[in-house]
Amino acid sequence: MAWPRWRHTLNEAKRLAVKAIDEYNCSTGHYGDFIGTMVRAWLYLLQAEFQRDKIDYRYKDHEGNPTLIDGEPKLWDALRSAKERFPATSDPVRTNLELFIALRNKVEHRCEHALRAAAGGRAHALVINFEQELVAKFGAGHSLADRLRFPLFVESITAPERKDTVKAARALRAAQTVLAKFDAGLDSAVLDDQRYDFRLRLVPMLGPKSEADAAIEFVKLDELTDDERKVMIEAGRSGTVITKVKKVPVLSAGCMLPKRVVSEVQKRVPFDFNVALHTRLWKHFKLHPARWVTPDSGETVSEFCIPDEPTRQYVYTPAWIDKIVREIGTPDKFEAFFGAPPRKGKVTPIEAAPSRQEQVKVAGSEKAVS
Repeated sequence: MAWPRWRHTLNEAKRLAVKAIDEYNCSTGHYGDFIGTMVRAWLYLLQAEFQRDKIDYRYKDHEGNPTLIDGEPKLWDALRSAKERFPATSDPVRTNLELFIALRNKVEHRCEHALRAAAGGRAHALVINFEQELVAKFGAGHSLADRLRFPLFVESITAPERKDTVKAARALRAAQTVLAKFDAGLDSAVLDDQRYDFRLRLVPMLGPKSEADAAIEFVKLDELTDDERKVMIEAGRSGTVITKVKKVPVLSAGCMLPKRVVSEVQKRVPFDFNVALHTRLWKHFKLHPARWVTPDSGETVSEFCIPDEPTRQYVYTPAWIDKIVREIGTPDKFEAFFGAPPRKGKVTPIEAAPSRQEQVKVAGSEKAVS
């Protein structure tokens, strides 16, 4: 019985993935070839899914007819396929693939080596995501694990001296700039996700070898007990000891009080922004009760505001700053929201009501003048 079409496409995806990994691990391999081949592998993997699931992945015109090129229907490219498979814009797998689709046309020979070093963790994630998608959609029988080997390498503890230090530094800066521009628009949750950037540390294993030993073993340090962690550190006693800083959750980490919110918003808008305006905004969107009673005395919009019991105040998240800028970040939006145009300087056309003490003081002054 002949294989269905999707099976042929899947086999080609697997062949390209192995070829790309071989290119990456080869001492004379080219990073640009790795990127191009790996992106094609992803494209064929997603097309195999579409074919098996009977999803029409042809581009259509405004009338719903397939777009033709030289008489053949134009198929979704890698970027469109990724968006269809991973619709969430914050999906780390999609974001990682989008990075390498963008890099495919930007890799230059002069910064190829530097980009390979700077984006190494992202390349690992690209391959691991491919393997996980492959197994998740088509079963463990299609895994590439039995075809790949951990590469042998020679690596010194300190970087070797380079005669072309200035040239190498320029190439590294160019590579880092490319990645920094892409990372600038990403959420911190995506940046910290291993599906976007996968990094490891290798520790030599000493002592007698058992039959169960493998060439490489993945260990999550955060999941080890204190005694196990000590053993892992001791395992590297003849070489460099590598430790991992464990992040401890901090209450209300990253949140801000109103004055800090005002300061951050002020950096992003072309007009004056003050506490009075901020107060009107949080009241309009009903972020929290008007005054503190107990942490559960009223509902809060947790995406933008969190009750902080030790200080008995409401603190605001970075997402609240983003929302403020979206809502009133331009003069037109400001006027549409508040009903009056903004002005530069310390005074805005919308001020908070004067306090009782100010009213008494003003009344006393007027009486004295009369």
